[in-house]
Amino acid sequence: MTMQLVFLHGPPAAGKLTIAGELAALTGFALFHNHLIVDAVAAVFPFGSEPFIRLRETFWLATLGEAARTGRSTIFTFQPEATVAADFPQHVRRLVTDAGGEVIFVRLTAAAEIQDARIANADRAAFGKMRSRDLLRDLRGQFEAAEAAMPAARLTIDTGTTTPGDAARLIAAELSRRT
Repeated sequence: MTMQLVFLHGPPAAGKLTIAGELAALTGFALFHNHLIVDAVAAVFPFGSEPFIRLRETFWLATLGEAARTGRSTIFTFQPEATVAADFPQHVRRLVTDAGGEVIFVRLTAAAEIQDARIANADRAAFGKMRSRDLLRDLRGQFEAAEAAMPAARLTIDTGTTTPGDAARLIAAELSRRT
């Protein structure tokens, strides 16, 4: 079977990690969520600094590239935002397809009021995720612009109307379809 990378993206508090966990349980895919690297690099360099940006992307690409080269199907959670190079998703796609794999972009959406309600949830603290409603509101326009620049999604799921389990099952069904 061809290596598959589920590139799960969306705004803060859209449920990316929750759905990714459900999907990993259904598929056996590795779960590589962006905060594993964000938190590791932020332990040494401030978020948004040049070393932070460079190292974060280097680690993301090295890990996803190696997963593709070794045939390890993976779920990657990602929040498009201004400190990430605009061509990062395309770079990931090239790495994976050059190794014979397939990238499935899945976009998660959530209405602003859903994000506002979820952003302060205690479980978001475990990985240093944004928990400030005011900061979310201040940055929402930037997040929306970064999301609009993403490659076309093969599947879009509104997490305000779809449970995490149902979202994972929809994605798993999509994985069985060939592009």
